[in-house]
Amino acid sequence: MHLGDLVYLSLHNLFLHKARSLLTSLGVIFGVGSVIAMLGISGGAKKKALDQIGSMGIDNIILYAKELDKFSKKDSNENIKTYIKSYGLTDSDRANILAMDNIKRISNARNARVSILKGINRTNIDLFWVSQNFAQDAKCQVIQGRWFTPPDHKGAKKVCVIGKNVKRRLFGIGEKEILGRTIRAGDILFEIVGVLENIKGTKLESVDSLNDSIYIPEQTGLSFFSKLKGSTHVDHDLFIVKVKSLAHIDHTAKRIRSLLEKSHPKKDWGITVPIQLLKQAEATQNLFTLVMGSIAGISLLVGGIGIMNIMLANVYERRKEIGTRRAIGAQKKDILLQFLVETVLLTMIGGGLGIGLGIGLTALITHLSEMPAVISPWSIIGSIAVSTIVGIVFGTYPAWQAANQNPIEALKAE
Repeated sequence: MHLGDLVYLSLHNLFLHKARSLLTSLGVIFGVGSVIAMLGISGGAKKKALDQIGSMGIDNIILYAKELDKFSKKDSNENIKTYIKSYGLTDSDRANILAMDNIKRISNARNARVSILKGINRTNIDLFWVSQNFAQDAKCQVIQGRWFTPPDHKGAKKVCVIGKNVKRRLFGIGEKEILGRTIRAGDILFEIVGVLENIKGTKLESVDSLNDSIYIPEQTGLSFFSKLKGSTHVDHDLFIVKVKSLAHIDHTAKRIRSLLEKSHPKKDWGITVPIQLLKQAEATQNLFTLVMGSIAGISLLVGGIGIMNIMLANVYERRKEIGTRRAIGAQKKDILLQFLVETVLLTMIGGGLGIGLGIGLTALITHLSEMPAVISPWSIIGSIAVSTIVGIVFGTYPAWQAANQNPIEALKAE
């Protein structure tokens, strides 16, 4: 028989028993659907995790200050005296790190630890004084207005750039023209010259959300806030160390760690190397995807066994058809191919329905949990290929059984 005739005859037999065909392919439908959904969700989680880590800059080394417990003791009158607490990264650390080879530059940030007022009410918004390249190295972009210019830094001008969420919190959603308006930090008014956005929502130690903070030039912060009285002294809360060569970043990170361990015995600092986190996260997510895909693949295995059982029963029910076809001249290979093509078509149809189910489940889970999902074209192509293989593997034995039916015995049984 020609392949076209085999396909037509197989489809005719499948649609002749629609309910049974649908029930038979349910295992494949749910198996493929679960594979598509699980791979889509795990792929989305992997992309989100890698994007967040990558947004810190794979050519960066992040150093941050760690606050220790307050130092205090009681005097003779049992009154507690709290002494100035000094911790974190220092100007000396910055100079020593810059002196190393493979260091391109260091962008730094320092929390001014001053109240930001909305009217007469205090807010929990942080104000940082930052170096010239901070926005660039923190992977931020100015979406309105401008970033600081060298004259802003040199002249210690009272200007600020605010995160996009700060704009909404202080001025409301509908307010658009905010450039030139002022923000009160302590007793000082700062003119807004720009609005900054970090698209990836990157969170850096000591800064947390870049979109929820206010930034002023470094020299401005040093001029107005460095001598404020308080119980805490910190030179720098954050260093973004950009390296020249990515190939030697691990060695550079080890040298920086060794330097800080010697100069900071109290361990009042921390270090993050995004490229190392990226490699670890990628390996973990790949393992997770493999496990999830394997679990979903079990459904396909169970579905394939179910199809084989049904097809064996189908062979028994259609003994008269097999015997009649053999009696009028059909060869064994014609019977074998007929049942094999029938099984493969059944699994392919089930695979197609499963792909639709998987895409639907992925969209539903994404909508309900707001978890991103990535459905790869290769997962769809792979599902069709696996469905076809399942049909061939689990359809071969029933087809072989059908082909080896004795036509005389088959006709006598009827």
